[in-house]
Amino acid sequence: MITLPERPLEATDQRPPSKPTGMFGDLTLSADIARALREMGYTAPTPIQREAIPPFLEGEDVVGRAKTGTGKTAAFGIPIAEKVDPRRPGVQALVLVPTRELARQVADDLCRIGWYRGIKVLAVYGGDPIHKQIQALEKGVHVVVGTPGRIIDHLSRGTIAFRDVHTVILDECDEMLDIGFAEDIETILRRTPKKRQTGLFSATIPLFVRKLVWRYMKDPVFVEIDPDQPVVEQIDQIYYEVAERDKTRALVELLDEMTGDERILIFRRTQRGVDMLTRDLWNQGFHIQALHGGMKQSERNRVMEDYRAGKLPLLVATNVAARGIDVEGITHVFNFDMPDNVEEYVHRIGRTARAGRTGTAVSFVGEWDFQILDQIRQKVGDRLRRGTLKLYAPRSKAS
Repeated sequence: MITLPERPLEATDQRPPSKPTGMFGDLTLSADIARALREMGYTAPTPIQREAIPPFLEGEDVVGRAKTGTGKTAAFGIPIAEKVDPRRPGVQALVLVPTRELARQVADDLCRIGWYRGIKVLAVYGGDPIHKQIQALEKGVHVVVGTPGRIIDHLSRGTIAFRDVHTVILDECDEMLDIGFAEDIETILRRTPKKRQTGLFSATIPLFVRKLVWRYMKDPVFVEIDPDQPVVEQIDQIYYEVAERDKTRALVELLDEMTGDERILIFRRTQRGVDMLTRDLWNQGFHIQALHGGMKQSERNRVMEDYRAGKLPLLVATNVAARGIDVEGITHVFNFDMPDNVEEYVHRIGRTARAGRTGTAVSFVGEWDFQILDQIRQKVGDRLRRGTLKLYAPRSKAS
């Protein structure tokens, strides 16, 4: 649980009509929230925050289409922190996310945003001891952030109640549905009060996401932030044509050319592939760890803490595990295995070049990857350039 120090509620926590106010860019918020945002380093709202926060505060349902890293968490976290009544101990807001890592990250952000209002936030997900979560719920929690499967588990045990829930957020909705949470999401939505406010955030809005909008949202406000912008310009995109059997050698060649100050994220398609590559590079002297759904939660937590703190320079992950990775300072993203579609390519490489920084995205194109390469080229154009490897350089003839 994200805990706050025990303290008596102040007059500002009661939110009277004349409560003190503060500014976040051109948005007027309560003084407590504005203060928390300043201390978090927020100086002005991002486009998704500027467009989504006002209708949220007015009680409207909101559908937000924006890529990861655009400030979506604060776009719904700020309204939640404004609307929650810290004097009431019951769960008032529910945020559904696809992965354990994202649950922890979102819960931490919401705790920081609501710090001065005394808002208590709990992250619930599989792999974490459920009895600790039950104890936290019994003590009183205002906001629950969790994966759908663990939320269903609590519902079946009767350890979580939705009667006081007034806000439900579906974050990374396309990914939640893509990995099989559709039935759980619908069960949860049917169990929450009909008069709730609902927010849905997704990088893409395919048909199965639109069906959720039609069924469970009331005349939502649609907010789209640069949906057709292919990739941020700060990313240097390079691809290398590499035979499948040579990819590890190619990766080692490129890693050996680096300074050692980089923070690198490498994508593989399967858990087995992640483990094999991690073992191969570890045996060659690289400080590297794996991240995938087959690992124990304690191991995943430890790896992410080291990676986020900069103690771990190299991380190999599957797509699903990497959904929860929103780490500042990633300098390089490697597509060791090419993604299945263009949207996944954009999502992967968007892990670098955050907050105005530059970044590099490297893709290894194997024998069966030219179709997806052509699709990516159509999307990003000349920003994707071909590189050459010493591995394939012609050998000089012996004299």
